[in-house]
Amino acid sequence: MSDFITVYAEATPNPESMKFVISKMILPNDSADYRTREKAEGVSPLATAIFDQFLFANGVFIMNNFVSITKLPGVDWAEHITSIREFIKAYIESENEIVLKNKAISTEEAGEIEAKIVKLLDDHVKPAVEMDGGAISFKSFKDGVVTVVMKGSCSGCPSSTFTLKAGIENLLKRMVPEVEAVEAEAE
Repeated sequence: MSDFITVYAEATPNPESMKFVISKMILPNDSADYRTREKAEGVSPLATAIFDQFLFANGVFIMNNFVSITKLPGVDWAEHITSIREFIKAYIESENEIVLKNKAISTEEAGEIEAKIVKLLDDHVKPAVEMDGGAISFKSFKDGVVTVVMKGSCSGCPSSTFTLKAGIENLLKRMVPEVEAVEAEAE
């Protein structure tokens, strides 16, 4: 018998995304973002199952102890939250695999400036973004421009541009003088 699992839904700043928090770590210190069923197939059995069970799913993001689901426009969350919670709970309790393999962005060989940027993102930005059901990861630093990848509920969120420019860019420019701008890229 597996541990008793609880799942609750939490709204995110992106009205198209809902965060489902699980009382157990399912993908510790890692993340997986799937914008289509095809990208999830053969990589994440959980994401594939969500796409198959909930045809309105337009994205599945998995990290630490939560799953963020992005829906198609026009679908009412209120009609589906309970069934999604029950589905995720049953899936986790059955001890099915979450992700078979996942690519992580390695920063081991990053230069000194890149290392500062990554540390600031990890310490100050990631926790806040994760609270909203998303994730941010460093992609590159070139010619004064930091490129980050926004995932989960942050991808396509109307307020993510403001967060990027007013919050993240200001922080990095203040702490790392070499930074002139921050741009987001979809994964």
